[in-house]
Amino acid sequence: MLAVFLIIGVSASAQEGAYGAYTPYSVFGVGEIAKEGTAYNKSMGGTGIATRNRRFINYTNPAAVTARDSLAFMADFGLEQKNTIYRQGDLRSGNNTFNIHDFVMSFPIYRSSAFMVGISPFSDVGYDFSSIETDPEIIGNTGNITYDSYGTGSIYKVFVGAGVTFWKRLSLGAEFIYYFGNIDKITHMDYADNSYRSVNTGSEISLNGATGKFGLQYEQKLGGDVSMTLGATYRMSTKLNGYSTNYRYAVQSSVVDTLKHSVDTLSRGNVKLGDEIGVGISVKGGEKWHVEFNYLRSGWGNTGMDTAPGFAAIGDSRFSATTSQSFRLGFEIVPNRNDIRYYMRRCAYRAGVYYDQAYYKLDGHNVNSMGVTLGITLPVFRWYNGITLGVDFGQKSSTRHNMVRERYAKIVVGFNIHDIWFQKPRYN
Repeated sequence: MLAVFLIIGVSASAQEGAYGAYTPYSVFGVGEIAKEGTAYNKSMGGTGIATRNRRFINYTNPAAVTARDSLAFMADFGLEQKNTIYRQGDLRSGNNTFNIHDFVMSFPIYRSSAFMVGISPFSDVGYDFSSIETDPEIIGNTGNITYDSYGTGSIYKVFVGAGVTFWKRLSLGAEFIYYFGNIDKITHMDYADNSYRSVNTGSEISLNGATGKFGLQYEQKLGGDVSMTLGATYRMSTKLNGYSTNYRYAVQSSVVDTLKHSVDTLSRGNVKLGDEIGVGISVKGGEKWHVEFNYLRSGWGNTGMDTAPGFAAIGDSRFSATTSQSFRLGFEIVPNRNDIRYYMRRCAYRAGVYYDQAYYKLDGHNVNSMGVTLGITLPVFRWYNGITLGVDFGQKSSTRHNMVRERYAKIVVGFNIHDIWFQKPRYN
């Protein structure tokens, strides 16, 4: 059943732009989890836990919000396009998606403290694939059977955070996160022989939850303009509230018979989002260069998504929640930020690599991703305004064990807005 279940795209007609993500692996749990951060973070391999850069909002660590000019208003708005080629055996297909990724703003509070608020996707569900029953013992009695499966939906997070710096070295931050969203998963079984009734099976999930995230950063001078920063974050697990409506009904001509209809509440804490811990270290030379490494680990083994109605996978393939891990490395260099003759010398250039292990296994096999990122920030007008462009070339999974391999090129665009709002006038 695995080969039949994961065949994608050959007869699928995905609506471009209708999905937050488009991958057969999003059929499990809450879908494909989005990589946190703005275009600035994503163009550096997804790093940011130990980043302190006053020119950009870095919401991957709430302690980093204090790395800013004390009189400045800052905002970031991001867009993302992903182009993917899928392969399973001799089957190939392609798809692209385009979405708004994040919107976040930051303000100073008092002296060495600051505040931020924003919204971004947490996870996305998007798939649309068909398969045909091939078991001769079945089709010999019933005729051809076609399975059509599709799913859509997203979980978003609204976050409010604040941070404060002590002794110009130690920064602490805390963040409140509210999750909300809807997910629909549907499978349609259609018989070529009209004497059999077609069967529709699906689930509609509406959920919400709240949690907290905490962060710290410690910056130490190493001599001259060189400094080192240590960072850490912890996001608590989240008990989900809401409901999951699961149904199955048979259709023949105009007659519809309900075979199953149940509403399972999520208020008892039987389904959760995993917690996450992250650590990072960075070294930078003033505003000229910066290198950083991050490690993240998230526990999903006891979240209940293996068996919960609406979250467990469709079909016979065995999905199991596990521990996810990420290794990320990024580098940035600015040739001469104050060059008045050559514009390209004032631009910031970035590169990064990453290796991610998903929060689930398929038939006991890990689903891993790896990629290379490149990026540039183009200064615009004055202050720290700029446009950040980034690309991510990567691969998810492989064709081994009859799985689907995804090779993708992701383009991210971020608009960095910076202005002085809190300056007292010198003259009346």
